[in-house]
Amino acid sequence: MDFMLEEELVDALTECLQKPSKDCENRITDIGRRIFEDGGLDAMENFFFAAGNRVSGEIEMDPAPLRRLWVGIDPGWKA
Repeated sequence: MDFMLEEELVDALTECLQKPSKDCENRITDIGRRIFEDGGLDAMENFFFAAGNRVSGEIEMDPAPLRRLWVGIDPGWKA
């Protein structure tokens, strides 16, 4: 499941950076909730870090601003 969620997150981050839409933002938020339910805040940090590095390397765009989409899932999450 972890690998599938990471791939889904990479795809959603890439799409949202290249063609922003409410739909891709909603996908990213949903993925964050699923990651949190499965592994908590640490899993969220690990997934975003790994996916963010892949996206940065593949399309040379920084996904860090999209961290804001996970604000509210856990009080410890920092955008």
